[in-house]
Amino acid sequence: MTRDELRKLIGGTIVTLPTCFDDDFGLDLGRHAEMVGWWMEQGVGTGINPLKSSAAMGEGPDLSDEEWPQLLRTVVSAAGSDAVVICGLKTKNTLHTIEDAKRAQDLGALGLQIDLPIFHHPNQDDYLRYFTDISEAIDIGIMIYNTHWFGCACLTAETMLGLTDAEHVVAIKWGVPEGEDYDQMRQFAHIFNVIDNSNQPVRCHKNGGRGYISPTIAANPRHDLEVWQLLEAHRYEEAQAKIDRVRDALGPFLIKSANRSGGYRFNKGLSAALGRPVGPTRPPTLPLDDEEIVELQGILRGIGWLAAD
Repeated sequence: MTRDELRKLIGGTIVTLPTCFDDDFGLDLGRHAEMVGWWMEQGVGTGINPLKSSAAMGEGPDLSDEEWPQLLRTVVSAAGSDAVVICGLKTKNTLHTIEDAKRAQDLGALGLQIDLPIFHHPNQDDYLRYFTDISEAIDIGIMIYNTHWFGCACLTAETMLGLTDAEHVVAIKWGVPEGEDYDQMRQFAHIFNVIDNSNQPVRCHKNGGRGYISPTIAANPRHDLEVWQLLEAHRYEEAQAKIDRVRDALGPFLIKSANRSGGYRFNKGLSAALGRPVGPTRPPTLPLDDEEIVELQGILRGIGWLAAD
C-alpha cells in the first residue's frame, strides 16, 4: 500500500486496547475477543479510530514473544476483515524488529507502532537507517513511537523530512522534551500523520495533526469520538472544553493512583468502574482496589459517564 492509502488508516482517535488477563495473569483470549466485539459495536476499528494491540498502554512490553502474536490474531479475528488493526512492537534491533514486523503483517495488522531503538543510544542518522530499513521490508504502515523520555533524542523535523522516501513510514506519535519546539511538526505534518501524545490534541490539530492518544477511549469511546468530530469541524473551543471537563475531574485521581503504583492501572480500573472488567495488571503494577474503584465511580457519575444509583 502507498503512504497516501495508509495515512487514511492510521490516524484519528487511536484505541489502545487493554490486554485481558485472567486471575493468574495469563492471557484471557476469550474475554479479549468479547471486548473486541464490544469495541467494534461502539463504532471504532476504522481509519479514524483503529484498534491498537500490544501497545504500552495495553501492557504490550509485558507480553512475551509467544503471547503478542496470539493476542494480535485474536483481535484481527474478532474485529473482522474490514477493521483497521495496528500492532505495537517492543523495542529491538533492526533485524529482530523486521522479523516481528513481518509476523504482524502476516497476522493481519495494517499498521505497526514501533518504538525508538532506545537501548542503542541512537542519533538522528541511526533513526533514519532504522526506520528506512524496516519500511523497505514490509508493505504495511509504520507509526513511529517517539519515546524520547527513555533518554534518547527526540526525532527532529529534519529527520522526519529525511524519511520522506521511506514509503511505509506514515505517522508519528508526537511530543517533545521540555524546551524544544512542539510546533516544528508543521514542517512535516503534510507528509506524515502527526498523532499528539502530549495531551495537546487541539494544538496538534491546528498545526495539521491527524490524531491524538487518549487514556480513556478504550473505556468510553463515545467521549473521544465526539472530541474528534469537534476537532474535524474546527470547533476548537468546544473540543477543549470537553477535554478539560474530563481531565479536570479525573486528574487528581490519576495522580493519586500513580503515587500508589505505576504502570497503566488507571486504564484497566476505568473499564472495571464502568462495568467492563478486563482483568488485573501484571506485577509489579497493582490493580485498583475496591475502594479506589468506588471512588472512581463517584467521579464518573459526576461527569455523566455512569448513571446515578
